[in-house]
Amino acid sequence: MKKLTIGMVLLSVTTFIQAADISGMWKSVDDKTGFVRAQIQIGKNNQGLYTGTILKTMTIPGGKPLRYCQNCPAPFTNKPVAGLQILSGFKIDPSNPNHYINGKILDPGSGRIYDCIAKLNKSGKQLRLRGYIGISAIGRSQTWIRMDE
Repeated sequence: MKKLTIGMVLLSVTTFIQAADISGMWKSVDDKTGFVRAQIQIGKNNQGLYTGTILKTMTIPGGKPLRYCQNCPAPFTNKPVAGLQILSGFKIDPSNPNHYINGKILDPGSGRIYDCIAKLNKSGKQLRLRGYIGISAIGRSQTWIRMDE
């Protein structure tokens, strides 16, 4: 009986500390305007790293549609924004569940690639991304909302 109790406690602890998965459909919300900008599919690649691809873009009222990644570095130069992989290299932070580290994010509007970290909230419905150059204290954040499947 004692072994069964210890086993149940260990199982519940490992389940509790296991990070939630960020795979799925997300909508990006522009941090400056509050409008939804794109729908992104996040998944795990064959190396166990998370990547994200834009499936659909939306135009902000009064704004110009962003169809091509004109100012982006190779291999993204002049590629259609829909279908563009904008997230790469994310892995779960082993010391901090629901945090993702070592990522890169491409801003198709500016063509810049930033280092990026992400944090999934407790409900698993919001993903907070922070793109930065050098140190994360100097950067820009966006909140993405999980789309109901």
